[in-house]
Amino acid sequence: MIYYHNPRCSKSRKGLEILEKNKAEAKIKLYLSEKMTFNEIKDIIRKLKIKPIQLVRTKEKIIKEENINFDHMTDIEIINTLVRYPILIERPILVTKNKAILGRPPELIENIL
Repeated sequence: MIYYHNPRCSKSRKGLEILEKNKAEAKIKLYLSEKMTFNEIKDIIRKLKIKPIQLVRTKEKIIKEENINFDHMTDIEIINTLVRYPILIERPILVTKNKAILGRPPELIENIL
């Protein structure tokens, strides 16, 4: 399992606590400092069974600062934007071999442990 974690996010920290409480062995990926690839994000989206726009944190200030407009982007363009600006990726995410779950709320993580 891979746990996509942002230590500055309270929901992400709570999700990590859930993993530890359940003694789940997961590789912790600090996705803001460890580069994510296009294919990695695409695979997460596929496993979450969502559209790329559903993985976007739409209220991040960088959207306004960089004048990012998702309205007319293709799925590929959205994923490329997430590669370039990983702060826009919703978190936390736990990925297993065949599926993934978005920890919003963090307690959802228990559903795939």
